[in-house]
Amino acid sequence: MTDESARWREIGDRLRLAREYLELKQEEAALAVGLSRSALSLAENGRRKIDAVELARFAEIYGQSIEALTGVTEAKPLPENVQALARAATDLSPEDRAELLQFAQFLQLRPPRTPSRG
Repeated sequence: MTDESARWREIGDRLRLAREYLELKQEEAALAVGLSRSALSLAENGRRKIDAVELARFAEIYGQSIEALTGVTEAKPLPENVQALARAATDLSPEDRAELLQFAQFLQLRPPRTPSRG
């Protein structure tokens, strides 16, 4: 196995682990990224290269950085409620996912809530 093919295998393993961590089926992840299930399977087995656009989509869907998916940095585990949100979002239409993302961005911009007293 060449160094390059070993590297693609490692990336494929990270993609598979990230998908399984979120309890997504290959069909669900492939649909979200815009690939066929067979193309995703080949990528997860290191037999298909992933382009930059696809890698960015995987990172967004899996909630991991591109660096984590490529092995440059350690992947951070996602909280359970974020995992549940990602699983639920995979069943939404692309328009609904975009609206969900806009709402999440809105929440990030507002000041943090303070605990109410008594």
